[in-house]
Amino acid sequence: MSDVLEALRAWVDAGWLREVDYAFAAFIAAEAPDAPGRLLLAAALASHQLGRGHVCLDLAALASDAGETLALPPDDEVDTLEPAQGLLREVGSTSLREWRAVLTQQHLVAAGEGATPLVLAGTRLYLRRYWQHEQSVRKALQARLVSDDGAASPPRLRGALDLLFPGSGEGPDWQKVACALATRSRFAVVTGGPGTGKTTTVVKLLALLQHIAARGADGGARRLRIRLAAPTGKAAARLNDSISRAVDALPLAQLGSPELMRAAIPSQVETVHRLLGSSPMRRGFRHDEHNPLPLDVLVLDEASMVGLEAMAALVAALPPRARLILLGDKDQLASVEAGGLLGELCRRADGGHFLPETARWVLDATGEVVPPALVDKNGEPLDQAVVMLRRSHRFDSKSGIGQLADAVNAGDVAQVRRLREQGREGVAWRELATDAALRPLVLDGGEPDGRVGLRHYLEVVQAQRPAAEAGPEAFEAWAANVLAAYSRFQLLCAVRRGPHGVERMNERVAQLLHREGLLPASQGWYCGRPVMVTANDYSLGLMNGDVGVTLELPGPDERGVLRVAFPSGEGRVRWVLPSRLQSVETVFAMTVHKSQGSEFEHVALLLPERDSRVLTRELVYTGITRARRWFTVAGSAGLLEVAVQRPTRRSGGLLLRSDEQAHQLGP
Repeated sequence: MSDVLEALRAWVDAGWLREVDYAFAAFIAAEAPDAPGRLLLAAALASHQLGRGHVCLDLAALASDAGETLALPPDDEVDTLEPAQGLLREVGSTSLREWRAVLTQQHLVAAGEGATPLVLAGTRLYLRRYWQHEQSVRKALQARLVSDDGAASPPRLRGALDLLFPGSGEGPDWQKVACALATRSRFAVVTGGPGTGKTTTVVKLLALLQHIAARGADGGARRLRIRLAAPTGKAAARLNDSISRAVDALPLAQLGSPELMRAAIPSQVETVHRLLGSSPMRRGFRHDEHNPLPLDVLVLDEASMVGLEAMAALVAALPPRARLILLGDKDQLASVEAGGLLGELCRRADGGHFLPETARWVLDATGEVVPPALVDKNGEPLDQAVVMLRRSHRFDSKSGIGQLADAVNAGDVAQVRRLREQGREGVAWRELATDAALRPLVLDGGEPDGRVGLRHYLEVVQAQRPAAEAGPEAFEAWAANVLAAYSRFQLLCAVRRGPHGVERMNERVAQLLHREGLLPASQGWYCGRPVMVTANDYSLGLMNGDVGVTLELPGPDERGVLRVAFPSGEGRVRWVLPSRLQSVETVFAMTVHKSQGSEFEHVALLLPERDSRVLTRELVYTGITRARRWFTVAGSAGLLEVAVQRPTRRSGGLLLRSDEQAHQLGP
């Protein structure tokens, strides 16, 4: 035991493990001094996997390829201490049978319910808290998948759906199908790529649900209590804008009382933490199973960004009869927290797997024909609640961005190579070997014909600044224009460290812009500095991921005063003193993870100078789909092809079918 703890400490010192991983193994050792050393090792590795986004440690994968399963040594490892390497060799030489043999300590490991710190389910080793999260989410979703006894009949749905979707195009209208199917149970998932109309669909679904509630069997007009949530403040702000536009386009008068319909569909979107009532003073949330949320319908946007722990808290706080509707792109990066919930829920979405009776019901309710290839007599209950939107209204068949995103998503390296060699409108490929190559990309997006770069927003900062005697409205309008200009172009990094990592890139870009005379400084607080909030600040009303730009306002003397302007919805601006911002970082460049929930006219994805395990198919796809009009791949084309062939796989057992669960939980 002492030898294992000493080796684990060497892993921490070498940067291979987190302190919390070692602390968990030390806790097990203190609670059970007779525990085998390998059990302590398994406990530390299970904790380590949580830090990498996995819900559990897959012992079968560990026995097959320990280095790849654990992502050890780390990508940035240079000199490795022998104790660290020695322990990794021991882990790699341990068989699955040997791992399971040491995990038989009943006071430490159980196969299910109990008070043990570890849970072994087949070949999956969990920390108990995450096993409980997985169980609670599975049970909550299964309970909501049963047919809703208050669901409207197909003939009644047909009239309202025809009003909401008056046109008919080629093939099924999947938005219409999604709305119909979401009324059948108290859980639904709407997934689709960029521009497929997820927000439009959910607004029409909310109108449909309110229309049904307003014409209830008792004849009363009941107003649904509907809430909208997103994982980050940035995603919430974007959904706010989209919801308002979509509601204005609804035929409210034909669906019932316009006042009732408009009042029922909220225009404000909250972060998940704010919805649940988190407090910086205590762990947990104000709303839970004992104090449920006062709502009938909850819509969660950008669900791919929600980890298992947050989802467990969310479903625990839902009233039993409430509907839960998830929106998101199943192919985007999963949450930075443990769990890949949306990807698991949508793992069969491409194939549909609608039961024949579901297809007949869809025809009766919508007039749409489900293609035979998507009908499966062995479809599962979850399949009937998941609808994939398959037509992009942003990228047509000729769009270079759309074609590249499709090729990356399919893992089609040959097509990616063809697109690069043949060229496509809206997509550029650039090397970034030197600062000289970086300069045109940063300043003008790499294009001499006026493509957007960082020079654009800084010229707005300088050229549009109001006169000192101008009123507050003029400065607010200036700030709004600066924020809009800044949001047109974004550098995205795949990694945090290294010459092309976000930390070094922000330094390089600041220095470049300062040399060009576009910034008054490159360090500290200065006019034009863009910053991202890195931790929720409830006192300021700012959430992790919110982005603002530092501007100079008139001061009491000749010197101006700096304030950071943050968007506050509907074109308004919130001004914050820099000294009040305790958790921010410069954001000329951001990680792909941080960009989720955002869109930009032009995105440049900066690939690292060498391969990294974080460079995956999902990361590249997410970077591409942040762009609306122009996308630049900056870096090695060969490295991009390597990433396309590396899909993300997260360990967990949330959606094992009943026969798989029986096998996994067996001896």
